[in-house]
Amino acid sequence: MTEKKKNHTDAADKIEELRKNLHAHEKDDEVAFEDGENIAENADENDALAQLQAEYDKLKDSFLRTYAEAENIKKRCQQEIEKNNKYAIAAFAKELLSVADNLQRAVDSVDEASRPQCAGLLEGVMMTQNELTHVFDKFNIKKIDSIGKVFDPNLERVVQEIEDPTKPAGTIVSELQSAYTINDRILREAMVIVTKGGTK
Repeated sequence: MTEKKKNHTDAADKIEELRKNLHAHEKDDEVAFEDGENIAENADENDALAQLQAEYDKLKDSFLRTYAEAENIKKRCQQEIEKNNKYAIAAFAKELLSVADNLQRAVDSVDEASRPQCAGLLEGVMMTQNELTHVFDKFNIKKIDSIGKVFDPNLERVVQEIEDPTKPAGTIVSELQSAYTINDRILREAMVIVTKGGTK
């Protein structure tokens, strides 16, 4: 082989080697580029997932708060309905108390001397009174008997004080108007006469 051919072969071998190296670098660059793209895509996907998770958490929190608020409103409404049902007739019942008062006055106005002449009328009044009491019981309207008890400012209002040293001060000796409750709530306070002086 001549020197010229040998040089030519060596040059060709070097060119082929360079070409292979260049091709290998191009493949490495492509792999690196693809890896970079994959990393970027993964990063974008992670960001999107994080945003979706944050939005989900926010909506879940909002839903739970709204649900809790709705449940509280429902409970308050139920309590209000029960309360209204329980005390709806209070105003009407209070108006009927004057009827009960007048029936009792009618009974009290008949003395022993005139009782035989008014027996039929008195019986009718007492039957009406008993019927009204029965209706009051049906709706849990109770009369409070306060005579002989110590004055309670939650149930009674003092309209007069009298001297009576035989009884403790503040003892109720007479009622001008009876107290009534409806479902354990004061419907009307009593107007009473109490003692002053005496012993505590």
